[in-house]
Amino acid sequence: MNRTDTDTDSDTNRGGTGTDGTGIGTDDRLLPVLLICAQAAVWPGADLMRGSVPPSSALLVAALVAGLVTAALALRRTRPVVALVVVAAVCAAGAGPLPTGAMAVLGTAGVALALFTVATERDTFTAVLCLVTLAVWQLLYGLTLHGLSDRNGLDLVLTALLYVVACGAGLLVRRARRARRTAEQLLKRAETERHRLPAVERRRMERELHDVSAHHLTAVVVTAGAALGLRDRRPEMADEALEFAAETGREVTRALGAVRAPAPTREDLPSPEERLRALAAGFRRLDQEVDCEIDPLPDGAVADAAYGIVREALTNVARHAPGAQTRVLCRYGDTRTDVVVTSAAPPAGSAAHGAGLGGGRGQGFLRSRAREAGGTLTSGPTADGGWEVRAVLPGRTAAPVERSAGWSYRLAQVTAAVGLCVQPLLPVLVIRTSTTSSSSHVSAGVLFALLAAAQAVALLWLRRAPRAAQGVLFGLALLWPLAMATGEYTGPVLLPPVLSMLATCAALAADATRTAAAASDETRPAAGPSPAENRRRARLHALPVLPVAAVAVHAVAATAAVLDRGTTIPAWVVAASATAGASLAVGAARLAGTLRGRRDRTARGTQDERLATWTEEAVRDAWAERRRIAAGLETTVLARTAGMVAEAEAGRLDTTAERAREALAAMRALLDTVREGETEPDLRPQPTLQALDLLAHQSRATGRDVEIRLTDRVPERLPTAVDLAAYHAAEMVLAAGGDEPAMLELDADEGTLTLTATGVPRAARPAVRERLLARVAALGGTLTTDAPDTVRLRLPLVPDQGDEERGREEQNPEEQKHEEQGHEEQCHDEQGHEEGER
Repeated sequence: MNRTDTDTDSDTNRGGTGTDGTGIGTDDRLLPVLLICAQAAVWPGADLMRGSVPPSSALLVAALVAGLVTAALALRRTRPVVALVVVAAVCAAGAGPLPTGAMAVLGTAGVALALFTVATERDTFTAVLCLVTLAVWQLLYGLTLHGLSDRNGLDLVLTALLYVVACGAGLLVRRARRARRTAEQLLKRAETERHRLPAVERRRMERELHDVSAHHLTAVVVTAGAALGLRDRRPEMADEALEFAAETGREVTRALGAVRAPAPTREDLPSPEERLRALAAGFRRLDQEVDCEIDPLPDGAVADAAYGIVREALTNVARHAPGAQTRVLCRYGDTRTDVVVTSAAPPAGSAAHGAGLGGGRGQGFLRSRAREAGGTLTSGPTADGGWEVRAVLPGRTAAPVERSAGWSYRLAQVTAAVGLCVQPLLPVLVIRTSTTSSSSHVSAGVLFALLAAAQAVALLWLRRAPRAAQGVLFGLALLWPLAMATGEYTGPVLLPPVLSMLATCAALAADATRTAAAASDETRPAAGPSPAENRRRARLHALPVLPVAAVAVHAVAATAAVLDRGTTIPAWVVAASATAGASLAVGAARLAGTLRGRRDRTARGTQDERLATWTEEAVRDAWAERRRIAAGLETTVLARTAGMVAEAEAGRLDTTAERAREALAAMRALLDTVREGETEPDLRPQPTLQALDLLAHQSRATGRDVEIRLTDRVPERLPTAVDLAAYHAAEMVLAAGGDEPAMLELDADEGTLTLTATGVPRAARPAVRERLLARVAALGGTLTTDAPDTVRLRLPLVPDQGDEERGREEQNPEEQKHEEQGHEEQCHDEQGHEEGER
């Protein structure tokens, strides 16, 4: 049980410092020292204050126990399960011979701290297994770790409650830590993609321009030159060369138009899956036996890391084990991406000619590549003499990568837990100071433990069936006074009702957290039903039904417990006091849950805002690259290509060849400019619908699957205001946040452009609706929500002049400047297109 799947960063604090789940760095030895001080104050400090000096033997045993517990707790982060076993064994051995109170702190808070660390540093299975093993071990042999007892059996209930709370708190801290790391990795991935997208767009255009120059324009130059050289002997070649030049020039114009404005649904670049398969095919041509099982991957940092890892691993196989059977496995999932390259032993007699060509830094580069992508990598020999490289990278959700434990490891954990429970050595050595009662009467502690277990089970169902679980908790709360009477409980009368409230308060806090976290920025209802219906729904939603029911149930339970015990206080005073106390407890739970929900909502809003900002910057930078290169195409290559086509149609072969050389030279000069990649950030143009492919690419790279669909009815050129408004609406819909797969569909019919967004439930919130409505209403458009996750916008393709003027008045100066730039760019595009057509 000592080691299982953990977060990638769970073992980072090993030098003596940690966070304890709070984010504040502390020394691992500080808490054990504080526990020793507290234990010394309880015993023997209290006895010394009363003038009673404990015997030297008891002091020696207490010192030994405290030293061992401190040493184990100081190493609780590196070996949390071992630390828990040592602390439990030492406390059980020391609780018997020592006086009452000598283990009160170490046997309770010390064990709880060790169990809490197991829950935070190890997985849920290991934490629950440790909790169950510890409880069963104590019950099986009747052991106590703190030396405290109660005739009603409350020590049993409080000990179980302490263990459950410690384990549950540790799991919550681990979940919060995991969520925080997930958000950090998502932001890190988004920031990486923000700088990567402009370079990707630049490389795409550079590659396509190179293809045009290498194939089309070069072919025209070669064909025209050959026709000129053979004009006297083969005059028919001149006509063929002129026809070829005209047709190729028109094809160049169409190809360059696609380079300038690729369709959002067009996939010109090879997918990561195709790149990996092409890589494996290349190694097969080198006589390497490579088998592939590759899932489709989204383009981005994870795909680049997977490609680099596979390439380096296959290179090492070809270098050190030529001819070895190799298998490449790539699995892309929701939380992780597994990349495994396994090679068998090299065939007998094969010579590793490239064994001495490496520099010895390949494995380090592989690990750094995986680490930069947010994952881990391991490599080593296999059982059959081969070699395996295994990388675990983030998946769709960018969650921290965990190493999964197989069934054999789980079986070993369970076997070790059973062995620790049934081993007889320690129970024989433990000294018991009292014998177990032989009475058949069921104590109140047993009944309380059963009720607490039932409440714990109800809490486990709280997420799946919240109303049913809360109803069960209310019913169980009314059984605690009955258990007090049946078990003849004689302890503090208010302690059982208080214990019964813990589960209810936890459920109410969870409900408040969920409600506050899901609440929109604006509380007023969205447009749709009548105002009276909206007000009725708002009143029902605001009615605190659950808190009122919780207060009533627990006030009745507490009043019944007090009155059944007997009291001279009037019943109405008891009921009023119980109601006030229950109200304070319920109110505190609701307040704590609401504050946590608001904090989570604020953190999520900040994350969504940063993601939206970086996506916007990435798209604008990539769009600026595209516009910069497109401007060079329009002023140089397209103009010369149009001249080449005109000369070819006029039948002038000499001039056609000259224009083709000029176009080819201009293309090469433009390629040099593309490689420089210089863009003025202050002159970035405003994106239009032609940038939707960049927006979808950036969203996919950050873990959200976004699909863009354009019907054939959408015009190639839209009014500038409509073009800009439609793009900003699409950007705003995706910026609302969420990780659900989304689809944006554009259609045009009867003079109206329709943008339908599905898979965007957060875009239907009132705050987002208002911003969208302000954007489209300025052009006379409409906004509807046909389903909870669907938003439909309609924009007239010929907006009213008055609406357009009002829209410009509502824009700030920067937006007006961007719109003017977009209008100038569109006019420039139209002029370049007309020139190319001519």
